[in-house]
Amino acid sequence: MSALFDLSGKIAVVTGGGSGLGRAMAGGLADHGASVTLVGRNEARLATAVAAITNTAGRAHAETCDLLDGEAISQLIAAVEDREGQIDVLVNNAGVQHRGPVTGFVDADWHRVLDTNLTAPFQLSRAVAPGMIARGSGKIINTLSVLSSLGRSSMVPYASAKGGLKMLTRGLAVELAASGIQVNGIALGYILTEMNTALAEDEQFDGWLRGRTPAGRWGAPGDLAGAAVFLASSASDFVTGQVLTVDGGLTASV
Repeated sequence: MSALFDLSGKIAVVTGGGSGLGRAMAGGLADHGASVTLVGRNEARLATAVAAITNTAGRAHAETCDLLDGEAISQLIAAVEDREGQIDVLVNNAGVQHRGPVTGFVDADWHRVLDTNLTAPFQLSRAVAPGMIARGSGKIINTLSVLSSLGRSSMVPYASAKGGLKMLTRGLAVELAASGIQVNGIALGYILTEMNTALAEDEQFDGWLRGRTPAGRWGAPGDLAGAAVFLASSASDFVTGQVLTVDGGLTASV
């Protein structure tokens, strides 16, 4: 069974790979044999993440990129392909959050949330697709959220972007399936990352979440590694257009 999850010889790109969820998923892919390129804006974080992988005999590289710049995305993919020769797995993980009432939300913040969480994954997927189509294989994994399907006060732009990303996942899956490419999403519950620090420090919210989640705890970044490995490996070759929810049972309960 281990051969199903063997990623030896595979080339993976993980955006937002310098910390949190991206770092955990990149580590999981590297542990199973993939050569991983971590993409982000913070060089120091990327260097630390790369060192954590290479120090355990994994293969990792770092690329800085502003994902709000479409031209920079094209250059990023070209640079990875020039170095590695191919991209087998793309993990669209980079994202931003901006909470606030919709009546006070300015256009610039709306566009930043949409462009980071939705437009950049579209542009990255578009950039890697030709190579995957030519080879007849590839995996695209999008980091979604329980808010891809549910609404929450003060989270309208984020939920809109993640809802759009869910449909981008399914649209790409349908269009690319005949080319041997699988496109799937991982819908996260509440994971204890830097993005959620303020919520975790709010005693009222923390208590509500622990009581509302059947598992009784926040998720940890490492909880995503197994899901990423599954969706990146041959174990999921007949799985496409699907959303794997990792939320401790939050959306399964009433």
